[in-house]
Amino acid sequence: MEAFSDFIVVIDDFVWSVWLLIPLLSVTGLVLTIRLRGVQFTKLWPALKLGLWKRQDPGSAAGDITQYQALTTALAATVGVGNIVGVATAIGIGGPGALFWMWITGLLGMASKYAEAFLGSKYRETDARGEVVGGPQVYLQKAIAGPLGKVLAITFAIFGALAAFGIGNGTQVKAMVDNLDGAFSVPGWATGLIVMILVGLVLIGGIKAIGRVTAAFVPLMIIVYILAGLVILAMNVTAIPEAFGLVFTDAFTGTGQTGEQALDFGGAVIGIAIQKGMARGIFSNESGMGSAAIVAAAAKTKHPVRQGLVSMTQTFIDTIIVVTFTGLVILTTGVWKTANAVLGSDGQPELTDGAASRDNGGLTGQAFGQVLGDGIGPKIVAVCVVFFALSTVIGWSYYGERCAVRLLGIKAQMPYRVIFTLLIIVWANFRAETIWNIADILNGLMALPNLIGLLILSGMIARETKHYLSIDPDLTKNNVKPSKLEAISLKIDWVRSTERVSRR
Repeated sequence: MEAFSDFIVVIDDFVWSVWLLIPLLSVTGLVLTIRLRGVQFTKLWPALKLGLWKRQDPGSAAGDITQYQALTTALAATVGVGNIVGVATAIGIGGPGALFWMWITGLLGMASKYAEAFLGSKYRETDARGEVVGGPQVYLQKAIAGPLGKVLAITFAIFGALAAFGIGNGTQVKAMVDNLDGAFSVPGWATGLIVMILVGLVLIGGIKAIGRVTAAFVPLMIIVYILAGLVILAMNVTAIPEAFGLVFTDAFTGTGQTGEQALDFGGAVIGIAIQKGMARGIFSNESGMGSAAIVAAAAKTKHPVRQGLVSMTQTFIDTIIVVTFTGLVILTTGVWKTANAVLGSDGQPELTDGAASRDNGGLTGQAFGQVLGDGIGPKIVAVCVVFFALSTVIGWSYYGERCAVRLLGIKAQMPYRVIFTLLIIVWANFRAETIWNIADILNGLMALPNLIGLLILSGMIARETKHYLSIDPDLTKNNVKPSKLEAISLKIDWVRSTERVSRR
């Protein structure tokens, strides 16, 4: 088992290295930001008003759920343990600078999230049961003609169906188990059983039931967590400027003062800050992974640009708001200085205790406890972790199900729901570190075909977006129809007479 865990770590380090996902995520987000003319900055406020205030597209009929329900379902799937435990891990291992790289991932990721949600809405279909289906497993094949599009779509579907068992099930369940055990001494088997029953009841109703449930309690859980965080920040208000200073300086120097038990490995910390910040960033907001496009396709909307903009706000709420609150709470209280870390056998910094481990509230619980008291603070964090994680399990069950249906047909829908639900009790008694590493790998492999597709389709996305926003810059019109753009063909014909390649 130890050999298997070591092998998983090696694969994880490669997938999230400077040779693969980190540059691909950055380049994709940057290219889309430039081609879309910074749409995540210029249209953020109209998108927030459409998604949170209007909550639905007037007069739109196609789709299974409202735009607001699609947004809250996407938030349910992303605002999970990554926002509490993942941030603590990134800062605990990578230092305060890791928060900066989470921000970068979020800001660039907003363009990626817009693009994939736009495509998900534009190329959606209806399955054999009359439910709307879409996402990278559909649009990669429909928008990119030829074998490449089909290979990318199938690859995404395979890793998406598998990734749901990791990021959307195993990591979340294990976090709930450990937090309830630590804060309330609830046995792991009991947590697993209760969660399994709750999730099973919701999944019986499908996406419409998921939309109703997430619309009801996702906003509440975020508000409760942020209010608790505001209390802590208010009591440490004088430390906020210093915290921001640490984030920006440590992102490029790796020399933040962390006390006697500091993570201080010279220049290596900068690389670790980037790696952990970006890995935990995408774990938290899922931008570029293509997952949110699956639920965006089910939203009732009259134009894919409008749905793309609404979906884009999910990354802003997740990373720029919730993640920032967690990071500032950890930094302003100073508990991040207590994270014990040493160089591991592979020469990389690793934690040696539970201060910021990936299987409990760790630093976040310490921070809340320091201000609100050890008897209250960790319990608040534990409850928040449970609600965040439970919502993620529900949201990701839909993502995985849609990928399974793409591979095996509608007959795979119910068996996938059953397997997904039963695995909850299994993960409750599994080794947390291995679950997280496997989830990281599957996240990366799931994002890979989607990011390639986004780069290929970036020109088409930019043209359609420019056309729509020139007519409806404030997202107030309801009669702008999508243009009929042809799919991009990457078929190559070899012409012997001239020995040249023509692209159609």
